[in-house]
Amino acid sequence: MESEKYLEGQSMQRPPLFESDGFIYWKNRFETYVKSKDLDLWHVITDGDFPPIQNNPETKKDEIVPFHKQNDDLKKKLAKNNEAKMVIYNALPRKEYERIFMCQTAKEIWDTLLITHQGNNQVKANKIDLLVQQYEQFMIPEEESIDNAFAKFNTIITSLKALDESFSSKNCVRKFLRALHPKWRAKVTAIEESKNLTTLSLDELIGNLKVYEEIIKKDSETVKSKREQSRSIALKARKESSDDDSSTSDSEDEEYAMAVRDFKKFFKRRGRFVRQPYEERKSFQRNKDDKNGKGKRKCFKCGDPNHLVRECPKLSRYQNQKAFVEKTGSDSDER
Repeated sequence: MESEKYLEGQSMQRPPLFESDGFIYWKNRFETYVKSKDLDLWHVITDGDFPPIQNNPETKKDEIVPFHKQNDDLKKKLAKNNEAKMVIYNALPRKEYERIFMCQTAKEIWDTLLITHQGNNQVKANKIDLLVQQYEQFMIPEEESIDNAFAKFNTIITSLKALDESFSSKNCVRKFLRALHPKWRAKVTAIEESKNLTTLSLDELIGNLKVYEEIIKKDSETVKSKREQSRSIALKARKESSDDDSSTSDSEDEEYAMAVRDFKKFFKRRGRFVRQPYEERKSFQRNKDDKNGKGKRKCFKCGDPNHLVRECPKLSRYQNQKAFVEKTGSDSDER
């Protein structure tokens, strides 16, 4: 239970635990931890052990002093060598300890860790080139938030700094402004006109942009709400118009059906008055005559029972007309 109170990252008495996947992150944290404890320890780790040397007042030269002749001040100084090794040991897992246990000094241990996980000078140069390329090609998409963009940008510049390669604050500020999407153009122009970019810090720039981002977000939500409201009203109006059109269409269909029925009735009534062709009238008249007992009539000119005198081909047109008139007159006299 007591060990749970001293988890990594929660105790100032324990160094940050080693992370091979995030070596640069661990390296920066470890350096800060050691310097906060004792600057002499960091000097031992990076520059080497304190030698057991002391100035001889008689010869006025620095000489190696045997342990039994060392004073308390020198012994305390030499103790920093072992303290530096111990602080590194406490931060490393067993696998890493097996890699460096043959090292004699804290500097040897530190250099081994740097070469293993950070690479030699050539590897370091290649990593720097890759990070510089990422820095130069860094762009911020339209929908990405300022926080996410700054997190990516900060990872690049801190990684470069860990490799002893860095850009000035002025350069970083200008680069981040250039990487913004064109929708930020108005804000970028306002910052360039109102701020001194040579003294503007990157953190101040990010804070300024985040405020403007919130304003854009609220305006976008307002426009979206109004657009949805207008769309809802349009859909409602369209639905009502569709209902009206449907009722109007139904009434028009009924009127059309009634008109068709009336039209059919009209022509049905008029069908009996339609003028029939001559051959049909002739056939109809013959059938009528047969029903009235007049089927025995024949042409009094030629005697053919198939036609009457007015239709006789042996008569001229004038005679046909004259015979027809005489026939009509005789019929009227009989009546």
